[in-house]
Amino acid sequence: MRIGCVQFAPQVGDVDNNLNRADAVLSRANPEELDLLVLPEMAFSGYNFKSLEHIAPYLEPSGSGITALWARTTALKYNCIVAAGYPEKVDPSPKWPTGPEYYNSAIIVNGDGETVANYRKSFLYYTDETWALEGDTGFFEGYIPGLGHTSMGICMDLNPHKFQAPWHAFEFAFHVLEYSSNFVIVSMAWMTREDSRMFSRMPNEPDMETLTYWVTRLEPLIRAENDEEIIVVFCNRTGTEDEAVYAGTSAVVGIHDGEVKVYGLLGRGEKELLVVDTDNPPYAKLLYRPDADSSEPAQGELQKMSQSPAPGQKPPSNSHEAQSSPKGENSKEPLSSTKPPTSQAAIDSNPSVPPTPRASFGHISNISQIHWFS
Repeated sequence: MRIGCVQFAPQVGDVDNNLNRADAVLSRANPEELDLLVLPEMAFSGYNFKSLEHIAPYLEPSGSGITALWARTTALKYNCIVAAGYPEKVDPSPKWPTGPEYYNSAIIVNGDGETVANYRKSFLYYTDETWALEGDTGFFEGYIPGLGHTSMGICMDLNPHKFQAPWHAFEFAFHVLEYSSNFVIVSMAWMTREDSRMFSRMPNEPDMETLTYWVTRLEPLIRAENDEEIIVVFCNRTGTEDEAVYAGTSAVVGIHDGEVKVYGLLGRGEKELLVVDTDNPPYAKLLYRPDADSSEPAQGELQKMSQSPAPGQKPPSNSHEAQSSPKGENSKEPLSSTKPPTSQAAIDSNPSVPPTPRASFGHISNISQIHWFS
């Protein structure tokens, strides 16, 4: 399967230019024979809104706003499935005259331009709570021709509910297993707590801590005994919006038999189209060690590829270690440790700034190494 992730840097309320930014990424890559194209959370509105009043001019009617139009046009152009996030407004029905409702949503359109899914984010981040309601139908699951049994989440859905549920509840991961999904789409506007100047020094380098965290939140999939590989698409955005700094690092991974294969990966600051073919061999693998000894030294070394990767598949340099500590925390515990995540209270953070989804649960367990294949 050929999968594309549009990683770009939309700005709050700059809809026309955000559309142009996404189109520019696609036109540079000129992808051929895509099966699926994924865009980030709230791709064209921008994400970091402060209130309902702030976002109100950019809310879109269910399945018929500018995002839906772009998705349909693009799906027909490339004859592929398109998934994109948008801020949804549900107007009251004459039969049920309540007030309008607002959701952080994602639409999926098939290659014929038909809407096949409209998912509403289940777990809201602090920024969402200023204007949106939680989706009331749970995480998306359904059979999508061309993809198979599919689950979908949006960003914070990967985390424990409200950062209050137990870490080991793994709500989204167990949902994927419950419905035997073989394909998972996660549209994201995932932030980092790093200073933007520090984070942008190496824009072509993936943020390995972020990728490792995402994968760790899918631990039940790694432990499960599945007959088929589960493909997971993490489509994140990059850039900044006011104080918000986004982590980029969009990736496509495959999970099967306790292994996490990396089919493609972008840098934290790259504005590019990641294109991977999951019928081809992966170019890297994350090693999962459920019985790792926490007394062992950190093993986050990166082995350089002997060949240049395909476009949009850039491995980090061997000087960039995958750190287990969250942004803003100075400890560097080994990635192979099995001790539970630190609590939110243990995180050194500014109380005026809500923790990012990653930073609220600090320790990353069991992902010990990443190997780059030649």
